[in-house]
Amino acid sequence: MKLAVVGGGSTYTPELIDGFARLRDTLPISELVLVDPAADRLGPVGGLARRIFAKQGHDGLITTTSDLDAGVDGADAVLLQLRVGGQAARQQDETWPLECGCVGQETTGAGGLAKALRTVPVVLDIAERVRRTNPRAWIIDFTNPVGIVTRALLQAGHRAVGLCNVAIGFQRKFARLLDVEPGAVHLDHVGLNHLTWERGVRLGGPDGEDVLPKLLAEHGDAIADDLRLPRALLDRLGVVPSYYLRYFYAHDEVVQELRTKPSRASQVAAMERKLLEMYGDPTLDEKPELLAERGGAFYSEAAVDLAAALLGGSAPGTQVVNTYNAGTLPFLPDDAVIEVQAAVDASGASPVAVPELDPLYAGLVAQVTAYEDLALEAALRGGRDRVFRALLAHPLIGQYAMAEGLTDRLIARNREHLAWA
Repeated sequence: MKLAVVGGGSTYTPELIDGFARLRDTLPISELVLVDPAADRLGPVGGLARRIFAKQGHDGLITTTSDLDAGVDGADAVLLQLRVGGQAARQQDETWPLECGCVGQETTGAGGLAKALRTVPVVLDIAERVRRTNPRAWIIDFTNPVGIVTRALLQAGHRAVGLCNVAIGFQRKFARLLDVEPGAVHLDHVGLNHLTWERGVRLGGPDGEDVLPKLLAEHGDAIADDLRLPRALLDRLGVVPSYYLRYFYAHDEVVQELRTKPSRASQVAAMERKLLEMYGDPTLDEKPELLAERGGAFYSEAAVDLAAALLGGSAPGTQVVNTYNAGTLPFLPDDAVIEVQAAVDASGASPVAVPELDPLYAGLVAQVTAYEDLALEAALRGGRDRVFRALLAHPLIGQYAMAEGLTDRLIARNREHLAWA
């Protein structure tokens, strides 16, 4: 089995490699290709990857290349984890929206739109090149904004599934609080990528006992602290929102914070420099503890489970993924991309039926889906008016003067990545 990782020079990659090595019986990889145009990153990352495989007794071959076509040729699955423009572009995404009083973040609001505009054309070009060499290959997208990128891939006819680590992070956290194995925890997870709620936490499977009320009663303070939301809000809602919901539930508070502290992008850039230095140490043969602060926890385990199911290496099961709605949320179009539990096997991902969504959540999901429709149109067709329409539709913006100012700033800061600009 051959896998290719596009964006293989990412500092995330050793997390992925560690999962591949530990879970080799689940996903027996014979060849793994790390593809990245940045040789200065690919060298140290690839070296550490080989040492991790060697230490853990994995006999798979790891190669590195800057040649995309060669790297994906013959791959059974291609994992996408790229960042167009690098951390410098992320720094921009997190700062210029603040000038207009809008949250600066790389996956939502104006910054999230900028990332989508930069990313969608690049990902579609990669996917077309994958299709030319191996039309049956699965594309697993971890590239943000996952919902928009996955929808672009699916609409273009690619065999694609989107993946995020939020759900598996909650699963692992709740398992620790309940003192059970992670596999015993099933989440009633529903929404859009980075706009989700845990409406139930069930033990033993989808029909098991819902222990969410117990979790909130006994561990509500700890859960609220992690989310940086008031405990009283969680008790009132009776659900656990994704930490990305803080950008919606406490927008103005977050804007004030972001204006007075270093950006996450600057922190990550400094961390990446240190990590790459560590990866270059020929004696390092395991992922360093510092990597846990980089983000993406448990991504490798989720990726292994998904790839194994798609490639027929494991029994069909359910997993939280991003895929077509297909009637699951009846108030959304069938071709909207949602993030829910899905049955995954060699034919793809099919969403599992979910109970009716409370209007408190359904309204926000519908509005963000409308924004994502317009964002994808802007990414595919370009044009200032399309950018403006997407920004005006976003629930964190919604005012014409703010949308005008953000449109001007977005185009000015991203001109080199926008062919139409």
